[in-house]
Amino acid sequence: MNDITQPAQEEEEEEEAPARCYLCRTKGLFTGDMRLCGEWVKKQAVVIKLLDSLFRGVAQVMFVNNPLSGLLIAAGLFLQNPWWAVNGLLGTLVSTVSAMLLGQNREAIAAGLHGYNGTLVGMVTAVFSTKGNWYWWLLLPNVFMSMLCPVVSSALSSVSSKWDLPIFTLPFNILVCLHIAATGATHPYFPQVDIKPNNHLPPLNDTIQSVKIPQLFLSVPVGVGQVYGCDSPWTGGLVLLALLLCSPAICFHAMLGSAAGAVTGLALAAPHRDIYAGLWGYNSALSCIAVGGVFYVLTWQTHLLAIMCALFCAYMTSAASRLMSVLALPACTWPFCLSALIFLLVSSEIPAICRLPLSVVSYPEENRRYWRRLKAPEKARSCQRTCSQEEAPLKEGGGPNVQLVVESCSGETGIQECNCKNNMAM
Repeated sequence: MNDITQPAQEEEEEEEAPARCYLCRTKGLFTGDMRLCGEWVKKQAVVIKLLDSLFRGVAQVMFVNNPLSGLLIAAGLFLQNPWWAVNGLLGTLVSTVSAMLLGQNREAIAAGLHGYNGTLVGMVTAVFSTKGNWYWWLLLPNVFMSMLCPVVSSALSSVSSKWDLPIFTLPFNILVCLHIAATGATHPYFPQVDIKPNNHLPPLNDTIQSVKIPQLFLSVPVGVGQVYGCDSPWTGGLVLLALLLCSPAICFHAMLGSAAGAVTGLALAAPHRDIYAGLWGYNSALSCIAVGGVFYVLTWQTHLLAIMCALFCAYMTSAASRLMSVLALPACTWPFCLSALIFLLVSSEIPAICRLPLSVVSYPEENRRYWRRLKAPEKARSCQRTCSQEEAPLKEGGGPNVQLVVESCSGETGIQECNCKNNMAM
């Protein structure tokens, strides 16, 4: 009876295998970094390449290299404010074209790495302007600052590359602070929001008992949306959906970091309106993503390290906003950049805390697959040493053991298979 049913089961498995492969291929077309789409875009016209780089640049703000994710995020920006979205997309386009004209690395341009700072420059320039929507003269400083993004990025990269560190959003921070400091609240053409010294004095009615739980939960997606300067929970929800499309790990760490920032804000007696507006969550969300699987291999050790980084970043957000408000400047993403760089410079003898070279950094799931491929030869070598140590006493005793010989052979076969897979992957 078993002999009859076994072939039938094997036939069913063979029929299901192509279906699984088809689903996996279909899923791979839209998730992750959409590598197949990138290969197809390389053969297309310049306009298609530019659009692909444009949407990848919008998504790269959240460490996501996926044009569909960028399209979803752009939709969320238009949902928040069409004028802000136009400025953000214009900044991305100008920054990308400027990088092309400067002769920057083509692969970096195609991945959107020269566009995301322009996205933030365009968005925040519009957010902090007091001239309101559709003030067309605002496009002039937007275009000028976005053109400078690749220049500042290239200059900073020449320094950070010595330590194999990313530049994050440092160009955006430098250029936006430069623009706001140069114009100010009383400028006749480009007036900015008047930023007053922040003494962190919460209103008298802001107590733990007065915390509104629904708004506190909403502050998590709002905090993610505040990375782009948006305070709408719908925009934050679309950003999270875009992250989920590319990498569930990035989406989870974004929510975790934003929640850690909100909780820290409550612990530091921050005004509840700032917590509800997501101002305590966006820097922590970025820090948690950076450490939790993007630049480190995702393990439970680096997961805890990401939570620590998010909490540390929330403290730095409080300090930076207080110090920079004295100069009438916003904190921007300075806390994220400083805290993430500190945690990326951590040295550890624990193998599970493994920082990846920038040349191989991808989304967390792919980073983990790369790490496993690196570890496979080491496991094979340790297996070979174990087998040789077990065979040595047998040879000295003069009698072979069939079981150990078989295990040794199977171990060597596994080594050859691992080596073949690694060679194919390379």
